[in-house]
Parts: sequence; C-alpha cells; structure tokens
Amino acid sequence: MGSKEPQTDLDQEDTSKSKGVKKILLHENIYTLPNFLTFTRLVAAPVIGYWVLQGDYTNAAILFGVASITDGLDGWIARRFKMQSIVGTILDPMADKTLMTILTVTLAMQHLIPIPIAGIILGRDAGLILASFYYRYISLPEPKTFTRYWDFSIPSAEVHPTMISKVNTAIQMAYICLSLLAPVFEFTGHVGLDYLGYTCAATTIWSGASYVYTKDAVKILHPPKK
Repeated sequence: MGSKEPQTDLDQEDTSKSKGVKKILLHENIYTLPNFLTFTRLVAAPVIGYWVLQGDYTNAAILFGVASITDGLDGWIARRFKMQSIVGTILDPMADKTLMTILTVTLAMQHLIPIPIAGIILGRDAGLILASFYYRYISLPEPKTFTRYWDFSIPSAEVHPTMISKVNTAIQMAYICLSLLAPVFEFTGHVGLDYLGYTCAATTIWSGASYVYTKDAVKILHPPKK
C-alpha cells in the first residue's frame, strides 16, 4: 500500500551539523486529514476481523473495500495538498499491516487461508515489528524516555519499502481480498487461489529478506552517538 513521503513541514529545524549530518526535527504536525484517514483503517481492522469470525463475509468485504479506498485516498491527499509527514511513513504501513494481520489470523481460523501460508505472513511481519521497535529506540534523540518513545510527533526514522516489498504487498492484498470474497461468491478452494497463495508465501519470504540486505530501507534521522 502507498506510503506518504515526508516534506519539511516541521515546527522547528536545527540547521547545525554534526559530522556532516544535518539535524532536523523536533516536532511536526500529525493532526492531518491523511493521518486521520489512516487512523480509520486501524479502527476498522478489528471490526472486519470480528465479522469474519462471525461468518459475515459480505459486511467484512464491504468494510475492507472502504478501508482500501481510504488507503489510496490518504496518499493522494497528502501529495496533492502537501500534507506529508514523517509519522505518516510509519502510521500508513502500520495500519496496512494491522488490517492484513487481523484478516490473516481470522481467515486462517475460518480455514479460508492455509495455516502454513498464514504463518509465513505473520512471521515476516513479527520480525519487521521487532526491528521497528529496535530502530525507534536507537534513533530516538535524547532523552530516551518512555513517553518520548511513544510520541510519534517526534520523528526519528523513515521507512522506505523495497520494490519487492511493494510487489508482495500487492500480492498479499489480492490474496487476502480474494480469500475474503471466496465464500461470498462461492469459489473457495479454487486452484487459482491456491497458486496465488504459494506466490504470496514466496514473495513474503523474499520481501522480508530484502529489508535485511537493502541498506536504504530504513533511514535514521538522528544517528546514535558513538
């Protein structure tokens, strides 16, 4: 899904340099329409999961469609009206992954996705989440307090999805969406859906590895002091 590239819309900017690194930050405006639309996906995710577990696949599919529309809309608004934010580069994929994680778990519980494929998807995401916690800690400017750690108006790192990650996201979206629609339109167990699942598993493993071997995937705005 689309991520929102940040602009220099910061309240304060320190142009002093240390060892050739330009220090920017302290706070930025996070209360923007794109971030609000992204937040609605976070709220919608557990509702969709609940409907899946209840077997109400039609309503779950409708709300999923609405959430998908907001995903494209928030990125367009951010670019068109220059509302990009660094927190948006974190919140946007977080909302996407929350939605995908909940759907993966609930669809697997309903036997609409094979458990091994669900395990690969969830395992890759768990690894990325743990890595994000680590990068947030090492990149957070002093003082490193619990409150400041969770204050995302203090940007400290940017995440740039790799190309295979973008491809994998599209394939995962297609696979999850079709798996959700399968009981609605009665094509559960179709061989085409099975092959899409295998492709999804393969690209998920590949995309996870790409974050390890691509040095520009994560950009630390405040390099840790040596």
